[in-house]
Order: sequence, then C-alpha cells, then structure tokens
Amino acid sequence: MRKNVIISIVVLFIFLPIIGCKSVPSQSGDMEGGQVKLTVAAAASLVDALDELKIMYGEKNPDIILTYNLASSGTLQKQIEEGAPVDVFISAGKSQMDALDDKGLVIKDSLTNLLGNQLVLIASAQSNIESFDDLATDLVNKISIGTPETVPAGKYAQETLINLNLWDNIQPKIVMANDVRQVLTLVETTNVEAGLVYSSDAIQGKDIKIVATPPAKACKPIVYPMAIMASSKHIEEAQNFQAFLLSDEAMEIFIKYGFINIKN
Repeated sequence: MRKNVIISIVVLFIFLPIIGCKSVPSQSGDMEGGQVKLTVAAAASLVDALDELKIMYGEKNPDIILTYNLASSGTLQKQIEEGAPVDVFISAGKSQMDALDDKGLVIKDSLTNLLGNQLVLIASAQSNIESFDDLATDLVNKISIGTPETVPAGKYAQETLINLNLWDNIQPKIVMANDVRQVLTLVETTNVEAGLVYSSDAIQGKDIKIVATPPAKACKPIVYPMAIMASSKHIEEAQNFQAFLLSDEAMEIFIKYGFINIKN
C-alpha cells in the first residue's frame, strides 16, 4: 500500500510541469482560433444588405469574423460613448457620427459617406390612403415614426411632416418606435394605418404599399456616414472591411436592397 502511494506521488510530480505549461485560451474576446473578430455597429435599416455582405466577405476573408450590432443610430452612438467595443460604425444620420467625431472617438481619416436613402410613406396593401394629406383625415388613427431623438428616420419623418404643415394636426396620432424596422412591423401587422420608413425598408415589407414620396426639400438629404472607431484594436482589418463596403461589388448589393449610390 505504502509503495503504491509513493509511485503515485512520483508520477504526479513528473506530469505536473506538463499540466502547468498548458496554454490558457485568450479572454480578450476579439480573437477566436486565430481569427480576428470585427464588431460593426450599424443602423437597423442596413440589416438585410449587411447580412448578404457578411457572407460575401467571409468567403474571401475566412480569417475575419464579423459581428453586427444593429440598432437605432442614436442607441449605438450612446453605446460607443459609454465604451462599447466597436471597430466600425455606420450611422443612418450625420448628427450621431458628428457627435462621436467631436469627442475624438472616430478616426477622422476614415470618416466617409457610404450611402444615401429615401423616406417614403407606407400603408397596408389594402389601405385607401393615397397621400400625405390623408394622414390628417379619419382614414388614419395611428401613424408610426421612429423616435426623433434617437432614430434618424424618425427625425427625417418629423422634419418632413413639419414642412408639409401636418405635424401639429397629427401629433396625437403618432406612435413612436425604437427603430425604423419596428415602424415597418407596425404597418405590416396593421397596428398602425401608416408609417414613415426608408425606401430600403419598404422593399422588404410584406403586404404593404408605398403611398407617397415627400418632396425633395421636405427634409435634409439622407446620408449614411461610416467611420472606424479610434478605440479599435484591429485598425488594418477595419480598413480592409471599410474598403470592401465602398467597393463596386458591395454597392451592387446595397442598391439591390434599395439604397442609393451617392458616389456617382
């Protein structure tokens, strides 16, 4: 018995150094099995195009793992200001990106305008709504827009309704949404009679119709700025992904989903 105990102790001391030298997985969260993890914070309206582009980019860059954080631009801005790890930010509004730039949170040389979009009024396919003026009639009890303080599409919608002299009359009918995709869902499910979304969202809508497009001067041009965050630990990889999004092949995907190429 005593002999067996001695042998066990000797074996333990022989293998202990080997056990102690075993590597410990990184806890950094930005590397997985030798692959670089890039976090892209982007406006919710980009979800469909970015999902397709993620597959395309992954096929050519298997060493890069793209992780998306999709929400309203105002929400993403706040997260970045509070220290959320983000490599690339694509906003649906200029003011959110400008706020981060003013605080030194973006790499200035990387700041560029990626895309354009168009605001549209939508309703269910069976609706009798035919114009913006109908929003002030009994045809409409509820109208959804994104919350103007955090959702660029909501800010554009508010600006449009003010310039069309409708805002004061229809304000009691307004249903605020957390992002533009929620507005689309509310119209699709007939929880509201009408909503203001981007044309890129309307393309993805089910059983809805585009009622009208506001006059060109009803709101500011809709532009999606993009930048690399100053806190990114993978600047080179972020630059490569940004260059891909600006490429002709990526632009074809964006256009397919209803976005506007503002580079031409």
